[in-house]
Amino acid sequence: MNRNLFFTPTDILLPAHADMRRWSVIACDQFTADAGYWPTVQDTVGDAPSTLRLMLPEFYLGKCDEAAATREIQQTMHRYLDNGVFRTVPHSLVLVQRTLPGGAVRCGIVGALDLEAYDYAPDSVTPIRATEGTVASRLPARVRIRAAAALEMPHIMVFYSDPDDAIFRDALAAANETLYDFDLMSGGGHVRGLRVSGMDADALAARLCATGVGTDSAHPIMRFAIADGNHSLAAARLCWLEKKQSLTSEQAAVDPARYALVELVNLHSPAVTFEPIHRVLFGTDASKWMQTAEAALASADGSGYAISLIAGSERRDILAKGASLGEAIAAIDTFCAAYLAESGGTVDYIHGDDETLELAAGDGCCGILMPRMDKAELFTSVLRSGPFPKKSFSIGLGADKRYYLECRKL
Repeated sequence: MNRNLFFTPTDILLPAHADMRRWSVIACDQFTADAGYWPTVQDTVGDAPSTLRLMLPEFYLGKCDEAAATREIQQTMHRYLDNGVFRTVPHSLVLVQRTLPGGAVRCGIVGALDLEAYDYAPDSVTPIRATEGTVASRLPARVRIRAAAALEMPHIMVFYSDPDDAIFRDALAAANETLYDFDLMSGGGHVRGLRVSGMDADALAARLCATGVGTDSAHPIMRFAIADGNHSLAAARLCWLEKKQSLTSEQAAVDPARYALVELVNLHSPAVTFEPIHRVLFGTDASKWMQTAEAALASADGSGYAISLIAGSERRDILAKGASLGEAIAAIDTFCAAYLAESGGTVDYIHGDDETLELAAGDGCCGILMPRMDKAELFTSVLRSGPFPKKSFSIGLGADKRYYLECRKL
């Protein structure tokens, strides 16, 4: 790896002979409230080699022996490595062309991100920064899994800023091999991967690392912004900080744990859309939701951010108060937490208007359709004000999320 760059080519693992449609499954944090999605994936995969066996879908958290499941995942990683499931694609970047269910093609570049150039702290001035607040309580479990893992596979997506969308277009000319080309399971669309290697890969990485936003000492330049997988990347950094304490400087410079495999995506691509992540409260007293929520959240001066309060068949559209979108979302989450503390219940974060409306119509349920964010504001807002609250936005809808596919040995 080029130690002067913070995004570099790396040795990538891909299945040598697997059925790719059964190998590749969607990120583990998707469809957590859909009772049918993950059992259907289990049936589709069967006993075939699959990334499903290398992670635990969050749908099953609290429904299985998590310690035993984690041990089985770790054993499967070693078994796949030892039994020739993988082939190595050395010193490469992968150009990803993902045809989304709606037909748009989202393009990305898979490579290794240097964790020394990233910090998730709200006041970070590193070249790579978080876009959402990091919840410390969500990190220990992820740290335990990564620290004992023999390999990694990314669902992390990271934004770079290329307003002309020229970098990926130019990189296609350097592609020298088709690595995969297949339909994704469960209506996920289609994905194609092309290899860029050698000096072409180094040149592409250098060009990506020269992008960014920020021009003065008050706002040091931000090269990349985390698009999806904030907590997974934060856990990777914590693992690295712990491990490097026992390494010499020479060892630390080359240790695989210093890096995380990610997909870079151009924020300005027409295929990149921002969707809100809605809030649904379960097992609570929904009878007073409308009146209480409107009184707490509605703007008094006619300004604010458009949201919809939902309870049963009733829907009420209001403008939520807040000097910024991040402030409005933070106020909504504070109110939801206080409401649950008083009335009982739990909250879940839901992708898609229709699913939110359906869930919030259930007995003891209510919810909020959250405000939409203009993606053009992302870099500037994070640069000047720090990360947004957690679950502020989603890159597309649930089925648009990254599928696990490429792996890297740790």
